[in-house]
Amino acid sequence: MDNEAFRKTYRDVNELFCVFEKSVLTNQCNCSKAQRFCIAEREGVRCKSEVARQQCLELLDLLRHQSRFTLRITDNASTLPHGKAIRIQVGGLRGLYSALNPDLPLPAVIEDVYATVEAARKGFDGLDRLPFPEIIKHIAAYQGRKRAPQRDR
Repeated sequence: MDNEAFRKTYRDVNELFCVFEKSVLTNQCNCSKAQRFCIAEREGVRCKSEVARQQCLELLDLLRHQSRFTLRITDNASTLPHGKAIRIQVGGLRGLYSALNPDLPLPAVIEDVYATVEAARKGFDGLDRLPFPEIIKHIAAYQGRKRAPQRDR
């Protein structure tokens, strides 16, 4: 399947795309509202709840806006390089977990994105009141997988 056909099929099949799809597909987090699916041996993630998706979208927009300086994002482009997108998603969720649970160690995998976002929304009286300086520290500190060294051909 060529890329254009895949993208069209993906958009048709996945009307409620998961906002944290990259972090779910890389097994950095799980979500009770996420549902995985396959198209032509490629995997995607959809959200089972429009309300949950909107909350995640609001959080991701806030995280992206707050981390612009840290990640040296100068424009308002809708898409980011994978590395920066994954730093915002995973680092942001880890920072959010840490803000909610300051006395607990940071887990290797965030078990439920929706539960974490919902707890933050209730615990801080809205997502716009999150402790962003603390969360941004986790975004800045997050290191994705390192590339494998190039082999001689």
